Amino acid sequence: MRGNIFRKILIIVLVIVPVFSDSGCKKQAKCGCNGDVLSSLIKERATVYYTSGTSITFMTLIDPYSTYNFCNPGEMFPKFTNFKSGDILEITGKVYWECSFLYQSSNSSYQSLYKVYMCQVSDVVSNPYGKK
Repeated sequence: MRGNIFRKILIIVLVIVPVFSDSGCKKQAKCGCNGDVLSSLIKERATVYYTSGTSITFMTLIDPYSTYNFCNPGEMFPKFTNFKSGDILEITGKVYWECSFLYQSSNSSYQSLYKVYMCQVSDVVSNPYGKK
């Protein structure tokens, strides 16, 4: 009799506990400009680099090891007529993982300080503290 009760309890525990426990699996973030938003930048001071309207990248002053690529360089490039490549500007926008970086880092056990993001920039303004 005791054996039957013990087996029933064991079966109940084996069936019910996994339902309520966390398996530890995390959903991988969707990358790219239409992916999952990681964070938002609001007037983040950054050094901005661009080349003839085709690509715009920046590094924030707080995290100079990470690179952010504009999702919308064509849309934002007209704002750069008064700026030089290398100027410190204030960036506002939504941040996403860059797909190549995300795939490479997920296949590696090495965690790098250098990260690459995409940013859907909504505004770029001159840094009120002066230029570089």
